[in-house]
Amino acid sequence: MRKYLTKPVVYTLYGIAVFLLVAGLFVMGRTNGKDQKLSDPSHVYHLLDDFELPVVSEQSVEIGRPYTDENVTIAKQYYDYRGSEEEQQKSIIYYEDTYIQNTGVSYSSGGEVFDAVAILDGEVVDVKEDTLLGNIVTIKHTANITSVYQSISDIQVKKGDTVQKGMVIGKSGVSNISQDLGNHLYFELIIDNISVNPEEYYNKTL
Repeated sequence: MRKYLTKPVVYTLYGIAVFLLVAGLFVMGRTNGKDQKLSDPSHVYHLLDDFELPVVSEQSVEIGRPYTDENVTIAKQYYDYRGSEEEQQKSIIYYEDTYIQNTGVSYSSGGEVFDAVAILDGEVVDVKEDTLLGNIVTIKHTANITSVYQSISDIQVKKGDTVQKGMVIGKSGVSNISQDLGNHLYFELIIDNISVNPEEYYNKTL
């Protein structure tokens, strides 16, 4: 998470910076035998016109859920190495004699189709079909956040589209790697190039 300086601290730093700049200009003027501060105050203000103060960003984002249907529940959890053995077993994908750690969360509504929505404003950077994972939509957001939707059907967006938080991008679907789940949505959240547990970030401000 990014941390920002509070406004009082920022304004204090700005004041100190301006004071030191004016003092430095005054000393240089005295050294050259010209008291610029007394004889030509506009000289100092002219120089200050070219002095740009850094802009402190106060932007923050609150991550929403990738669905709006209240009947949606977790069908397969995110694999957390800190979790109990039982929790880890529930987050393993078994496919063709291979055990795969789940790097996202699979959501289901009892086999019913439900809308998949954007968790934040962003840009669609990829839309593709995968034989194993089903249709995949990848969206790039602010603050180094990327969301990935797999097993998605009836896709409503294309690469290059801009989306807003809560906008429907498609519907839940199926995939060959998780046939046992039936109709579902596999969702992966990536922050700073690391897959994280989405359930720990919903409705939180970054």
